[in-house]
Amino acid sequence: MLGENFGVKKVQTINRRMFIIGAAKFVVFTGIIARLFSLQITENKKYLTLSDKNRLREWRLPPIRGEFLDYFGNIIAGNLKVYQLHVIPEEVEDFKYLMVRLKNILSISNNDFKKIIKQKNKQKSWETIIISKNLTWEQFTKVNYYLHDLVGAKPVLSVSRNYPFSENYTHVLGYVSEASEKDILNNKIIKKTHVPGLKVGKTGLEKTFENELIGTNGVQRYEVNAYGKRIRQLDHNDGLNGKTIKLTIDTEIQKLCSELLKDVAGSISVMDIYTGEIVAMQSSPSFDPNLFLFGINQDDWQLIRNNPLKPLVNKTLSGLYSPGSTFKPMVALSALENKIIDENFKVNCKGKIEMYGQTYHCWKKKGHGIVDLKSAMKQSCDTYFYEIARKLGVDRLKETSIKFGLGEKVLNETFSNEKKGLIPDTKWKKNNLGKGWVIGETLITGIGQGYTQTTPLQLCLMTAQLANGGFKIYPKIVAEDDGKTAEEIKFIMHENRKKLNNKDKRLKDAKSLLDLLNKEKHETLFKSSKNINLVRDAMFASTNEIRGTSYKSRIDNPKYQFAGKTGTSQVRRITKLDRELDLKTFEIPYNERDHALYIAFGPYKNPRYSLSIVIEHGGSGSSTAAPIAKKLFKLIIDRHELREKQSKQNDLEI
Repeated sequence: MLGENFGVKKVQTINRRMFIIGAAKFVVFTGIIARLFSLQITENKKYLTLSDKNRLREWRLPPIRGEFLDYFGNIIAGNLKVYQLHVIPEEVEDFKYLMVRLKNILSISNNDFKKIIKQKNKQKSWETIIISKNLTWEQFTKVNYYLHDLVGAKPVLSVSRNYPFSENYTHVLGYVSEASEKDILNNKIIKKTHVPGLKVGKTGLEKTFENELIGTNGVQRYEVNAYGKRIRQLDHNDGLNGKTIKLTIDTEIQKLCSELLKDVAGSISVMDIYTGEIVAMQSSPSFDPNLFLFGINQDDWQLIRNNPLKPLVNKTLSGLYSPGSTFKPMVALSALENKIIDENFKVNCKGKIEMYGQTYHCWKKKGHGIVDLKSAMKQSCDTYFYEIARKLGVDRLKETSIKFGLGEKVLNETFSNEKKGLIPDTKWKKNNLGKGWVIGETLITGIGQGYTQTTPLQLCLMTAQLANGGFKIYPKIVAEDDGKTAEEIKFIMHENRKKLNNKDKRLKDAKSLLDLLNKEKHETLFKSSKNINLVRDAMFASTNEIRGTSYKSRIDNPKYQFAGKTGTSQVRRITKLDRELDLKTFEIPYNERDHALYIAFGPYKNPRYSLSIVIEHGGSGSSTAAPIAKKLFKLIIDRHELREKQSKQNDLEI
C-alpha cells in the first residue's frame, strides 16, 4: 500500500516537472518566435538600414572652391585635381603592417613616417589620417594596384587650390591652407563642410570671402565588402561650387609692377580716378602661395619669415610711411581752400629758416630764391611749404587731408590687415602723447614728415581725387555687376559741380531725379575748382618743365604725358655731420636710407588713372620712383581701350 502511494507521488512529481519543462520550452519558443517576428516584420526597416550601413558607405567629398578672375576673365586662383591617400585606423586590421607596406610603396621618408605615427596616436581611431596630400599619378596607380593588400587604405580624388601667377597676386589673394581647429570653431560654414584636408583662406581675399568661396560637399556612396573595401559605386551627388569672384585688376599691369619692383621692398598702386577700380596693387617682395597648399616645408618657411625685406607684409595696405613731399599738393590745396595764400603768394627760399632756436632746412642748400606756388611745387621747395604750413595750421590741414582719403582705410574691411595711418592735429597729440602741439611740428608736417603716416594706397586715392577735379570716389577691388561707368560718374560729378555753383540760388525744381538716385555720391571735396586746377598745374610743371624734380622721367607724347610729384621720406633725423658729408645713397647703410616716393596721374589732358609708388630705402623719389612711373604709364594707357571694351562687354552680359 505504501509502495503504491509512493509510486503515485513519483509519477505526479515527474508529470509536474515535465509540465514545467514543457511550459518553459513553450515560453522560450514563443519568445523566439515573437523576436523573429519582431526582427523580420516589425523592425524590418531598422535592421535593413543597419545592414545597408554595414554594406554601404558614404563619403563626403571636399567642396570645390570658387575661383578668382581678373578684370578680363583670366583665372588667377583656380582648382586642380589632386590624388590623396587616406587611412581610418579603426578600419585597419593591422595598422603597423599597413604603414610598413605604404612606406615601401610610396617611399615615405623616416621623418614623415614618424609624423604619421604621431598623428595616429594623437587623434581618435575613427578620424581620418591623410598619408599623402598630393600623390603623383604613378604613386596613385601603384597604390591602386596593391589595394587588395592594403586593407583600410583609401585612394581619394580631391581638389586643391592653384595660383597660376604665383608671386604676382600673393598679397591681393592671400593663400589657402588646411583648416585649423581655430578655423573650424570660429566659422560655422567651415565646420559644416569640413572633411579631412579641407583648405580654407588664411589671408587676403581668400580669407575675406571664405563663406562665398567654400562651396558645399559632394557625396559618393559605395558598396563595400566585410573588410570595408569598395566593390562598386552606387551613387554620386555633386556639391555646389563656391562663388566665382571677379576682380578689377589687370594681370598684365600687375605683372609689370612685379617686374619693376624686383629685388626691392616697396609698393605700386594704380587706380581708375572715376570708378575707383584698382587696376594694380603689388607689394614687394612677394612669395609663391602655392608653397602653402600641402604644408610648407621648414626651409621655405624660414626663408620667407627671415627675409629682411619682409615679404609677409602687404606694404600697399599695411606699410605706413611718412609721405614726404608727395604730401605737398595737399598742403597747397588746403592753404588755397582756406584762403591763406593764392597762386601769387611768394617766399624767398635761402636754404633754411630759423625759428625759436631751431633750424629748418630746405633740401637745396643754397635755396631756390623767390618762388611762387607753381615753382615751389615744381622744385619741391621745403621753405615755401614751411611758411604756408605755419600760416595754415595743422588742424585745417588735417581737415583737408581726411577729405581726400588720408588717415582712413581705403577699402574699408575688405582686407583685415589694412591700416588707417595717421594725420595728426593738436587734439591728437594732447590725447595720445599728453603734450601740447608746437609750431616746429607744424612746419615739418608741411613737408610730409613728423607724425604723419600714410599707406601707399591712400596716396593713390588722394592723387585720384585731385586728378578727377576734386570729387569723392569709392575704391573697390571686386568688380561690381551694377557699377556705374566712368561716363555716368563724370555726369554725376558735373551735376554736383553745378549744384555747388548754384548753392546760393534757389533751384527751380526742389530735387531732381538725379539727386534722389545719387544722394551724397561723388560729392565735391573742394570749395573752388580753381584751387584744384592750380595744384594739378603745379604737379604738371613738376614733371614736364625744366627744373621739375621728375623732369627726367617725363613723356613728351601727349598720349602718355602725366603729372606727378616726387617725395623723399626720411627714416631718421639728419644731423649736421650728415649734411656736411652729403653722402650718396649707395654710401649710406641700407636701413638708414630715405624712402623714395612718387604720385602721378595721366594722361594729363584727359586724366583717367592715378598711381603711387613707394620704394623702401630707395633714396630719392626723383631718381628711383619716378622712372618706374614712366615705364608703367605706357602700358596703363595702351591697355585703356581694352579695358573700356571689356567694361562694355560686361554691361551686355548683365
